[in-house]
Amino acid sequence: MEKIVIAGAGAAGLTAAIYAARANLGPVVIEGMQPGGQLTTTTEVENYPGFPAGIDGTKLMDDMHAQAERFGTRFQFGEVVKADLSTRPFTLTLIDDTVIEAQTVIIATGATAKYLGLESEQKFLGRGVSACATCDGAFYRDVPIVVVGGGDTAVEEALFLTKFGSKVTLIHRRDELRASKIMADRVQKHEKIEVCWDTVVEEVLGDESGVTGVRVKNVKTAAVSEIECKGYFSAIGHKPNTEAFADQLETDDVGYLIADGVKTNIEGVFAAGDVADAIYRQAITAAGSGCKAAIEAERYLEEHDA
Repeated sequence: MEKIVIAGAGAAGLTAAIYAARANLGPVVIEGMQPGGQLTTTTEVENYPGFPAGIDGTKLMDDMHAQAERFGTRFQFGEVVKADLSTRPFTLTLIDDTVIEAQTVIIATGATAKYLGLESEQKFLGRGVSACATCDGAFYRDVPIVVVGGGDTAVEEALFLTKFGSKVTLIHRRDELRASKIMADRVQKHEKIEVCWDTVVEEVLGDESGVTGVRVKNVKTAAVSEIECKGYFSAIGHKPNTEAFADQLETDDVGYLIADGVKTNIEGVFAAGDVADAIYRQAITAAGSGCKAAIEAERYLEEHDA
């Protein structure tokens, strides 16, 4: 039986592993199907403290992995598909039917950005295609940008991106924004934003340099046209990766875990990173919550004489 099992190997999970390993708790990290998390799809991270020249996202995650391993963290490739959190020790079942018992569990499985499902989106992911304006907006100074979506997230991202882009085109499949009225009004009055109504993206266009534009179709007239852009931001939401745990832990309407700090409604089970964060979704906030989760897990084990 393990003292601490951490589900997820992004910034939250690896930071939790570093702290837990340095406390001699011998953590096991279940790496998931995308070791390193969403940062591995980012070519350059400029807003993580300590790297004045920026750092490649995959390199940052590889370094965190090595740091955790240095202190004794063990890694197991796989994905948690079922969990029994009703009794302690908790049991986690992996996709290959491996069963792991744990005295404490830190859930750091993250949230997956939603895209339209276009092959061209995946082709240019990290080379003009993004789902995080706060993370990547500064890479698109003085160039045209496209944002896809019509809710609060989309209009907030469009407004944020006006700080950088020469023009922001908000593409929405309906003739009215779903965002709050005050936010919708701000977007429609902004001189740098153009709303493209009743329109869907059919393909992201690009070349060796990255994204160059999008091909769009008007859903009412069927007219097809192209919009020039260097940055393409999907803002249609995120899906928290909580399938294995949501039937036993409290979640909000979208599926994000609800936590008091990092404590879930089950003692000994903690949540860190984007899996419980619908607001910030930054590497640095994920890392911070991973630190908190490890410290709380250590305290829980001490109190329960583990």
